[in-house]
Amino acid sequence: MKKIVSILILFFLVTPVFSQKKKKVKELHITSVTEFVEISGKKLMDSKTIFDKNGEIIEEQKYDDKGKLLSTTKYKLDVNNDVIEELEYNATNKLLQKKTCKYNYLQKKTEESFFNDKNAMVKKHVYTYDAKGLKLSKTTYNGLNKIVSKKIYTYAYK
Repeated sequence: MKKIVSILILFFLVTPVFSQKKKKVKELHITSVTEFVEISGKKLMDSKTIFDKNGEIIEEQKYDDKGKLLSTTKYKLDVNNDVIEELEYNATNKLLQKKTCKYNYLQKKTEESFFNDKNAMVKKHVYTYDAKGLKLSKTTYNGLNKIVSKKIYTYAYK
């Protein structure tokens, strides 16, 4: 019970720091935020987030309940600060997954492609939007580029 209370207290103390707006991160020249958790009197690293000079997240590290590195995710951004590539590595720096993203002229995500460690496409999401920028559909393809599912969005107005 004491362990759960400690984790909850730490969560509520750390969350406001981590959820700082990009503007605040940039304004204060914050380069990283490290979260620690105290378990049974031991202070262990839980996660670390690294920012670029514009306050954008460029790397995230996640740790297990013993403070050992589990995974690292690195982000590549375009000139609009949209994520165009995510690379997820395990603790030994072996690539686990790559995700690439494409955007339209409104900076709306139009495509997400997921690749395995051998750079073979596993799945892909394709998004369509209306002239107002509202999402109309999300089509999911498998690694063979065949449609698996399609989600349609409709909107009600007053």
